[in-house]
Parts: sequence; C-alpha cells; structure tokens
Amino acid sequence: MAKRDYYEVLGVARDASEADLKKSYRRLAMKHHPDRNEGDEAAETKFKEAKEAFEILNDPRKRAAYDQFGHAGVDSSAGGGGGGAAGFGDIFDTVFGDIFGSNSARGGAYRGGDLRYDLSLSLEDAVRGTEVRIRVPKLVDCESCKATGSRSGAPPKSCGTCGGVGQVRMQQGFFSVQQPCPKCRGAGSTVSDPCRPCGGTGKAQGHKTISVKVPGGVDNGDRIRLSGEGETGQSGGPAGDLYVNVVVNDHPIFTREENNLYCEVPIDFAVAALGGELEVPTLKGRVVLKIPSETQTGKMFRMRGKGVKGVRGGGVGDLICRVVVETPVNLNKSQKEALRDFGGSLAGESKKHSPRADSWLDGVKKFFEDMKFS
Repeated sequence: MAKRDYYEVLGVARDASEADLKKSYRRLAMKHHPDRNEGDEAAETKFKEAKEAFEILNDPRKRAAYDQFGHAGVDSSAGGGGGGAAGFGDIFDTVFGDIFGSNSARGGAYRGGDLRYDLSLSLEDAVRGTEVRIRVPKLVDCESCKATGSRSGAPPKSCGTCGGVGQVRMQQGFFSVQQPCPKCRGAGSTVSDPCRPCGGTGKAQGHKTISVKVPGGVDNGDRIRLSGEGETGQSGGPAGDLYVNVVVNDHPIFTREENNLYCEVPIDFAVAALGGELEVPTLKGRVVLKIPSETQTGKMFRMRGKGVKGVRGGGVGDLICRVVVETPVNLNKSQKEALRDFGGSLAGESKKHSPRADSWLDGVKKFFEDMKFS
C-alpha cells in the first residue's frame, strides 16, 4: 500500500512552520495514542503514521530531501513505518516538552534553548554563497562566580523539594510526566548565597562570534541550522541550536521570484521603433539584448540560464527583461520641431502606424454612441 503524503498525514501546508508541525502532531498523538485507544488497531496505525511523518518533517535535512524526492528520498531514514508505541518516548519531549516542561531532562541535565539570528545578505551573496562572521548574544558562564552561582564559592546543596533529582512528577490527564523542580529550576541543587550578577544561575548575558557558511542559491526565509551553537545546557546538558534566518536585501536592478530574476530595461523611442542592441547586466556580467523594431512597452524578453541556481538543486532560472519605452524629456526647440514634423507625417495614417491607438479610439466612439451621451 502506497504511503500517504506526510503533509497530508499531519494536515498541514507544505510551507508549515516548525510550530505548526508540532501543534498538529501533538493533536494527532494525543488522539490516537495506544494508551487512549487500547485494542484499536486503526488508531495505532494512525499514530505510527503521524509519528513517522513528524520525525521526517521536523528534521530540516530530511524535510528538504522529502520535498525534493518524496518518500524515495527518506525511506531509509524513516525507519520503514515509524516504529510503534514504544518509540513514542523518543520524541515525546520534543513535542510535549513546552507543555509539561520535560525538555529531555535526565538527572537535572537540560538541553539549552535554541537561538535565532536574522542574517541580512545582498542578492549577489545569496546567489553565489558566502561566509560571514556573526556576533550572537547568548548566555555564557558567569565570570563573577565561575559558573557556580554562589557568591562565596560555597558548594551548592541538594534541593529539598525534589531530593536532588531536579524533577517532580505530576499527572496530566492520561500521562504521568516529570517537570523541572520549581524550587531549583531543574538543577537538583540550590545555593545559599546566590551570585548577584547572574542571580545564582551561573549564567550571564554575553556574546559569541560564529562563522556561518551560506550556500549559494539561498532565498528569503531559508534557514541555516548550526547544531550546538545555541544556549549552553544546564548541569551538563547539551547545547541548543542556532537557526540563522536569511533575509535578502532589495536590489536596485533585479527582483527574484523563485529561481528567476526580473529587471526593467528602459529604451528610447528610436530604438523601440527601429530596433537595436543594448547591453544589460546579469549577476555574471554583461550580455547583449537584441530589440526588434516596433517594440512596445511591456514586452518581455527571456534570457535563459541567466537567473539563479536554487540551493535545493534543479536547473538555473532565467533573467526576464521587461522593456519600458521612455518618452524623451528636456527637448530643445529644434528637437520639438522635428517631432512635430514627424507627427504631421503620420497624420491620416493612424491605422497603419498606431493600430492600438486607432482601435482604442474606435472603441471610445462606440461607447459614447451606445450610452447616448450628448
């Protein structure tokens, strides 16, 4: 039996955010979990199906492979069916941690929080790829107390509320879950004389400079994930991740739509009427654009392969030039006279030289006649 589309399984759009994926999976997991549907094979199947879909789409690398190649691109990583109820605990914290506070805590160790950084790039850097150094604000070890949290350096004492484990158990409907101890905030210990700069947490606000390799072809909204570059974990827990969000600045000449580039090319009246050649820019240099005679404003010229190669592969897009015939300005007396003579030479031959204008005037005339305007 063919697998259903993962986005269809979770009931989300193909551009769904991480939060949307998590929200949808949480709803389906709560509805179809075997603990709530004992003996219901259909519910168990739907639960496995949702779990497999979430595991793929919640991983940026697997999601990119699935978007490009479908199930064939992720079958080896999907586990051939997404596991059963026993595997539920592996991703429970990822989905429900923000409700129950579990956050993959084991013995007081907590994963650090994820960070986001908006990286502004020029269109040229986004298309070609680049490497930049960014300065990210993040929590670092407090220098005042050497990350102990204690002003005097006295060792922390075991928390009396959780018994030193950093967690307390609570009941949430059908689930019995653990959450960080409210007294020690999951550390499992407390200090009697907390350090003032860090408030006894052992962490203070600081910065870190990180080198980011930007692959060629990125566009607005693309994210680069730097594993382990987020907030440091607590009590030996792993660090979170840093998500670099790409923001491409407006370009004075080009606009981008997917892998195509667009630009407007102004031409003078003589070139539009008689034809000619002119140089137009591309991101790789200049090319010659041939303008045929009798070209009108709005005419589009496609230059194949002069666009962008997307970050997810595929062919190179095109450069599409839109011609704008520019009316001459700041004419001197002789130039104005020449234009009047030229206009006079066209008199009485509008159908031949200006068919669109002539047709429009005929339409206007008919409109007034039909409306019986006086």
